[in-house]
Amino acid sequence: MREIVTVQVGSYANFIGSHFWNFQDELLGLADSPESNLAFKNHNLNMDVLYRTGETQQGILTYTPRVLSVDFQGSLGSMSSCGTLYSEALSKPVDVVSWSGKVTTQASEPLKKNLFLQSLSEEEQEKMGTVNGFDTEKNESQNEILDKDIVECLENGVQYWTDFSKVHYHPQSLYELNGLWIDNEHFNNYGIGRDAYVGAQHGEEINERLRFFIEECDHIQGIQFVVDDSGGFSGVAAEFLENITDDYTNIPVLLYSVRSPCSPKNIQSQKRTISSSLHDAISFSRLSALCKLIVPVGLSNLSKSKATRCLRMEDEKPYHSSAVYASAMHSISLPFRMEPLGPTADLTNTSGAVDVNELIQMLAGQARQNMVPILDVAMPAPSLIGNQLEQSLLENLQPLTPEIAEDVEDLQAVEAISIHGVLGAGLQEAAVSEVKSAVQTAYKNAMQMPRFSYLSVSRCPLPIPLPFPSIFGSVVGQHGELLGTPILGPPSRGSLDVHSIPMAARLRSSSAILPFLESRLHNLRRFGIQRGALGAELVKTWGFGKDDLEGSAERLSQMVTTLNPRAEESTDSD
Repeated sequence: MREIVTVQVGSYANFIGSHFWNFQDELLGLADSPESNLAFKNHNLNMDVLYRTGETQQGILTYTPRVLSVDFQGSLGSMSSCGTLYSEALSKPVDVVSWSGKVTTQASEPLKKNLFLQSLSEEEQEKMGTVNGFDTEKNESQNEILDKDIVECLENGVQYWTDFSKVHYHPQSLYELNGLWIDNEHFNNYGIGRDAYVGAQHGEEINERLRFFIEECDHIQGIQFVVDDSGGFSGVAAEFLENITDDYTNIPVLLYSVRSPCSPKNIQSQKRTISSSLHDAISFSRLSALCKLIVPVGLSNLSKSKATRCLRMEDEKPYHSSAVYASAMHSISLPFRMEPLGPTADLTNTSGAVDVNELIQMLAGQARQNMVPILDVAMPAPSLIGNQLEQSLLENLQPLTPEIAEDVEDLQAVEAISIHGVLGAGLQEAAVSEVKSAVQTAYKNAMQMPRFSYLSVSRCPLPIPLPFPSIFGSVVGQHGELLGTPILGPPSRGSLDVHSIPMAARLRSSSAILPFLESRLHNLRRFGIQRGALGAELVKTWGFGKDDLEGSAERLSQMVTTLNPRAEESTDSD
């Protein structure tokens, strides 16, 4: 088996992770349900890649995500840091070295569970046989009303990522940074995050928790790392990644650098503009130095982007936007779980298996060696009906990566595309061979072709679990089909109306990423390095000297030159 360990660092990264694991939990449930369609029953995805088996103190077998989540203290809402399956350990008081007097503990009341989490608890009790004797018809009627109430409750009341999580976590999975309570406004730059990580000595325990998951793997294929890089958590992640690269040299890291549309944008003062620009440059430079592939994700106006033209969402709700990014991440991860090509491989339901390292070599190991791909998504993907897929697949794939150039002709582009659950005749999932043929036709008819394209296909669509937000527009049908006539009723549709959707996601190595890279290089030189730079003193407080900044600038410059060799000439002429 080829296991993956997932790491989520920061609030928004955990919002994305919560949706991601909800998808996996839904797949597990649908695979065992007698009422599911064959695409879910025979998905041919090895869930052991992402999950681990275990056992509670009571001898109950468990199946939990192989994930490590790092966030603020108090970010778990009503969930215990021990998860829900295992007995809660007594929390250890934090040692205060500078205080020798009496220590008292003030414990706050646990937060009340919302309607969704209450319903999960009731389901667990029913499974354990503690709730009996309900009238079946009455119970089904009550559940239908309850589901509507749950959807409404989540739409209006999500505050923590645990508010909509339907997954059981292992006690080693949930780590809160003691001493750092939720305060995104002030935890807003790389230096603060690094100081918090090093000063509070969080590294040893976080590393031990990661070691727990890695050492039980038989043959780990890589680490899927998601970091909220809009503030101090990028500094936390970089320090953590530095330990990972030292301890696990041969394990590749696929890193998603994510940020919410509602990340601080209204910067009014010059000082905040400089601080934000330097943070973006230093954060990206440091994180990219500590992984094999880094995927920037996060549009400032996601709701108004081409990627969400079939969706109706609110940017100010992380619950909404994180669902889109999690859907794309799920699609990209599917080939990691497919059965490799071989004598026993079943190609009826999947095709195009690839592991993390193979994907990295495909995108960043070619002649140009660009390690910053663009993430595109089609949500939902067009169907095969009326040749929709052939005509509009490439047009529907729209970027979730910010600050990129549009309509760039790049003859050296390399891409990996994952398509799953595409609908054919009778709104049934199309055969793998049909999808591959339609995609080949789409590329032949395109104005330009990439130098190399790798295609992975699965018949299994994206399942829409109950706690998924109501972000689908009125042109999206029950199975994700795109309707010619909008459905009458509320403008937004959710999990009660849409049960699954076909998806397409693509990672492409292209020179279209140049504006993203060039802006960070320019700002680092302008505000941090040039004589009289206005941010030079600021970055010193973050722990960066001039040599450190010049090293970061050199790294960014190499990234730019890799994609545009002429950039070095223009820099020299300046």
